[in-house]
Amino acid sequence: MKKNRERFCNREREFVYKFRVGSQGFELRVPLRFPVQENAGHLHGRLMLLHNLPCFIEKDLKEALSQFIEEESLRDYDRDAEAALEAVKSGEVDLHQLASTWAKAYTETTLEHARPEEPSWDEDFADVYHDLIHSPASETLLNLEHNYFVSISELIGERDVELKKLRERQGIEMEKVMQELGKSLTDQDVNSLAAQHFESQQDLENKWSNELKQSTAIQKQEYQEWVIKLHQDLKNPNNSSLSEEIKVQPSQFRESAEANGRIYEEQRKLEESFTIHLGECAQLKTMHNLRLLRADMLDFCKHRRNHRSGVKLHRLQTALSLYSTSLCGLVLLVDNRINSYSGIKRDFATVCQECTDFHFPRIEEQLEVVQQVVLYARTQRRSKLKESHESGNRNGGSDDKSKNAERNYLNILPGEFYITRHSNLSEIHVAFHLCVDDNVKSGNITARDPAIMGLRNILKVCCTHDITTISIPLLLVHDMSEEMTIPWCLRRAELVFKCVKGFMMEMASWDGGISRTVQFLVPQSISEEMFYQLSNMLPQIFRVSSTLTLTSKH
Repeated sequence: MKKNRERFCNREREFVYKFRVGSQGFELRVPLRFPVQENAGHLHGRLMLLHNLPCFIEKDLKEALSQFIEEESLRDYDRDAEAALEAVKSGEVDLHQLASTWAKAYTETTLEHARPEEPSWDEDFADVYHDLIHSPASETLLNLEHNYFVSISELIGERDVELKKLRERQGIEMEKVMQELGKSLTDQDVNSLAAQHFESQQDLENKWSNELKQSTAIQKQEYQEWVIKLHQDLKNPNNSSLSEEIKVQPSQFRESAEANGRIYEEQRKLEESFTIHLGECAQLKTMHNLRLLRADMLDFCKHRRNHRSGVKLHRLQTALSLYSTSLCGLVLLVDNRINSYSGIKRDFATVCQECTDFHFPRIEEQLEVVQQVVLYARTQRRSKLKESHESGNRNGGSDDKSKNAERNYLNILPGEFYITRHSNLSEIHVAFHLCVDDNVKSGNITARDPAIMGLRNILKVCCTHDITTISIPLLLVHDMSEEMTIPWCLRRAELVFKCVKGFMMEMASWDGGISRTVQFLVPQSISEEMFYQLSNMLPQIFRVSSTLTLTSKH
């Protein structure tokens, strides 16, 4: 059949068009190869231009050309169909195989005959959890999650104690060796002992890491199975043991909170709140909430176990909005390496590990997926750079950029970010890990800086993925340093305020104008005087809603 199709279709036909100009007759002959891949309108325009044809035949030529192509194509289809029928009649083609191929193609392209998609376990569990957390069983879920949280916290406490004892013992051993250095021991002996100490620490850390990984996996499986079973029991109205199953035990919750000695100390927070209206005209303005806070970024991730009565309510708010259109996000400033081994990345990963995530993969697993995606993207970019390498050599700077990109293709670039999802943190569901470099510490960045453009892209993701609350580091740093003077802070805050305002006005065209909450965070080490200067700057840049005082005449 393929040979017949090639014989009928890959042929050249001649298009003949006759027309008169005054008393003279003309004839246009054009060879066309079928099937014609080019658009008939484009081919007609080329013929008019190539042969310098008069304009008054343009419409008639176009109609004649289109009709010729259509008729010849139909003839080819008819010949192809006749050849196919002959092949079936002669037995060249298996009739049963042909029928099964047609049936498969029809069911795959016709929705009403296609097989329904099988729901995944994650989707089923998400629906079940959403139903339960909005039911009287919500408190039982929170109590169970808290008990698992305490269990993991105790395990982490044991790990920290054992690691501390090991380091203290190794420190004493190293001091003794250093005292004998140059007497009975050499530098090689010191290096050998240091290598042994490092290997011992690695072995102990790996042992505890595997134990934590196994414990969280068991907790996740037990929790998900229990949630599914509880949901099934709730559907059975004759289940007499249901009331005992969801019985509230607040005393155990308080005891566990009091018994745990690892309590985070909260520093005094400063906070200012504003309500603003943004939009192109008065009728299309959208109300947003802005907050300026002096707080640590990780305060929105850590569980406040020292608030006895507020822990459960605080956790409930995050759980209720987990599968909703009102998610909470956070921007973390990280370096260009995708890992959890240093700086705020390590602190964030530690907080994530303190409580089992029953809905999403562990932070390490999510980072592995991100690394694979970045590796694929960088590989594609490298192939494109190699293709344009010759043209880049004409410009000296582009060659350096090409080598630099090839050398660091496993890292992300400033302004790029990756996203992790969480259900086990205090106040957030999504973390945006924004890559920044040392340039953010300088005082001369502009609105086109990669960090600023990264914030714009993050806000765009918030609009398209139902993240209505986002926390942003106002100064684009998590910690203050000596070069960050008062003028530096004021310039940086003004730049970020103005850029975010512009991005929020863009958001109206992205999502139709949805009310959002934007929290600007400044480091804890900033002074109160500086905080209130920034607070006074915000209403001058944004249009803050004025309050109305209503009084009665009587």
